[in-house]
Amino acid sequence: MEQLLQQIVNGISLGSIYALIALGYTMVYGIIKLINFAHCDVYMIGAYVGYVCMAKLGLGFFPSLLASMLVCTLLGVVIEKIAYKPLRNATRITALITAIGVSLFLEYTTMFFASADVRTYPPMTGFMAKTFKMGDVVISAQQILIALITVILMVLLQLIVKKTRIGKAMRAVSLDKDAAELMGIDVDSTISFTFALGSALAGAAGILVGVYYNSINPLMGVLPGLKAFVAAVFGGIGIIPGAMLGGYVIGIIEVFVAGLGYSMYRDAVVFAILILILIVRPAGLLGKNTGEKV
Repeated sequence: MEQLLQQIVNGISLGSIYALIALGYTMVYGIIKLINFAHCDVYMIGAYVGYVCMAKLGLGFFPSLLASMLVCTLLGVVIEKIAYKPLRNATRITALITAIGVSLFLEYTTMFFASADVRTYPPMTGFMAKTFKMGDVVISAQQILIALITVILMVLLQLIVKKTRIGKAMRAVSLDKDAAELMGIDVDSTISFTFALGSALAGAAGILVGVYYNSINPLMGVLPGLKAFVAAVFGGIGIIPGAMLGGYVIGIIEVFVAGLGYSMYRDAVVFAILILILIVRPAGLLGKNTGEKV
């Protein structure tokens, strides 16, 4: 039982990261039906910003977290304005290829300026270095912090989407962009805000991963980004609660597979889940099958 609880704790920590990244995928897809593969590299940039703030500037964790979210917010808006806005009426495949190009540009630009070397976050001190025991179950302060920050950010996101004027605009644009524009909603600003919001969450995920795993590199976003995409599809891409659910389920499954001694196959299991979901329930767990207009 203790081993089961330990794996659940580890799975929640990993799932929290996937959920934060998956939210960016699902919000952008819900608004403009674009799978933004550059999103995983915004997460990587967030990790590097956190590293610079903590290792080079000597800032604490929370100021570094805010700095990472702010830089990634600005980066998300810039990417949307430069790369995606001119392709608003282009075919989906054109936008998808552009997203892959932006992803590669971010990765190798980072590699050019920061080198391909693995960077190590400074050791945590104070509360962040503590561990707590409940029987044989060990919970680190970092795991508690990751779970708390993720829950807080998710609650804030839900409040923004459900209770604010811009949140209502996001939902309107998601349902029918043309009708929303006719009702006086600034569609371009709404789309930019969606990118900003998703990128801020990715930035938070980046620094949390840096603190938790203690190392970063320019290609660190590729595999977690793909797994977060699987999580978004699993829960129902375009649906915010689905991204949260998918992130936690994928994280827990991956940890359990590794805990059973099959760590070499944990990535394969995640992508097998994607294939299974696409075959059995393409709309995801919380999604609804809808007919497409022709």
